[in-house]
Amino acid sequence: MGSLAAALAAVDPVPWARGQMAFTLGFHIILVPLGVSWAFFTLIANYRALKHDDRDALLLAQRWSKYMAVTFAVGAVTGTVLSFEFGLLWPRFMGQWGDVFGIPFMFEGIFFFTEAIFISIYIFGWRRLRPWTHFWTGVPIVLAGIFGSASVVAANAWMNAPGGFTLDSDGNVVDVDPVQVIFNDSMPLQTAHMIIAAYLVGGFLVASVYATGMLRGRRDHYHRLGFVIAFSVAAVMTPIQLGVGDALARWVYDNQPAKFAAIELVPETGSDVPETLLGRLNDDGTVSGGFPIPGLASWLSDPSTGRDTVVQGLDAFPADERPTTRQVNIVHLAWDVMVGLGTLLFLLSVWYGVVWAFRRHMPQSRWFLRCAAASGVLAVIAMEAGWVVTEVGRQPWIVYGHMKVEDAATGNTGVWIMFVSVVVLYAALGTTLVLVLRGMSRRWRQGEGQREGDAPYGPRAPAERGAGAGAGREAESEEETVP
Repeated sequence: MGSLAAALAAVDPVPWARGQMAFTLGFHIILVPLGVSWAFFTLIANYRALKHDDRDALLLAQRWSKYMAVTFAVGAVTGTVLSFEFGLLWPRFMGQWGDVFGIPFMFEGIFFFTEAIFISIYIFGWRRLRPWTHFWTGVPIVLAGIFGSASVVAANAWMNAPGGFTLDSDGNVVDVDPVQVIFNDSMPLQTAHMIIAAYLVGGFLVASVYATGMLRGRRDHYHRLGFVIAFSVAAVMTPIQLGVGDALARWVYDNQPAKFAAIELVPETGSDVPETLLGRLNDDGTVSGGFPIPGLASWLSDPSTGRDTVVQGLDAFPADERPTTRQVNIVHLAWDVMVGLGTLLFLLSVWYGVVWAFRRHMPQSRWFLRCAAASGVLAVIAMEAGWVVTEVGRQPWIVYGHMKVEDAATGNTGVWIMFVSVVVLYAALGTTLVLVLRGMSRRWRQGEGQREGDAPYGPRAPAERGAGAGAGREAESEEETVP
């Protein structure tokens, strides 16, 4: 018993703190794209319903708004856990940098409550507001989701490009410029990259559900419309994301050269550096395996100088100020996964766009639907890999150039207990979320969950069969206040 107690007391809390933060962030980040993009999809369906008297679009909008509320509620729980973890797992980080780091989260809180309020109004207003009035109450949900995500990403971007503060001789923060903290050098590109990713991942996720339904024979207008709305947004965002990602990679080349060396698997400084697909770094500094493309990494880093572009290798940095060999291999693999899957999703979007341009409808082949059904999972994996590149590539720094991870973490050796507890909690939460969403979908497919008189924009008294968007517009034209 004494040896067990001694072993537990000797547990290094840093890996456990990092592991718990990675796990909870990795879970929460799946909900973010749905929280940001689903409101936009809902408004598209709502607009089409009102503009074209499309009952299927109206039904989509009503059901999507309820899915949106469920995922928002779960995201609020997981996001709250993350906020507590900053203080519990990283007390020394918050003790020194809390006055700076907390500024973006103050604005995120404002946008979060704004989003929650208008989600409530939007759902409550289905039978209590005029159709177009109700539609416009959904716009603040979209805007709050975008600006709330931008605020959180601004905090992470500040960790990559810290600024907007003054330190005294003891290293304490004595002055803060909130504008420079939020709009730090990394913020514009990193925020654009994440928000576009939210619409891209959310679009492919939602579309993948309808693609699966179409593969099972449900090819009615309702399922086609659900697929087209979500997939079209994702398809438009995919090429934009490739451009923003390329610009962000060049920013990393200029401002975080050690991370860039890990991304490109560059052990030694030099020019004419190859782009190595796959491969791994060995402890002796050599690279084994993979498929090198001569000079491409140099050319992509700065096309103006091409293959003559010098790329700093890992040897340019002290061993304690760069990622370890294991971390380098993780970052490089994650980069290959993100870029590889992003390219596949781009090609799938091109397939969709070409067919639509020539035939004016979505591709109907089973192979396309199979690929579309897989696109949601692939998009999530690509997003998770991107965050691995961002966070692991910055190691050993938690605040780049100012504080290392080992100096920021808690010294509590019992942190592993909290890690295990959180994993169990999140497993239960994730399982419950999936069961609730599947249960809602199943009831709607079976014709339950919407009473005869529960039509959106319909009158309070039981309506005639068929009351829907048209009934809503009729009520609006009569200047009635629909209860």
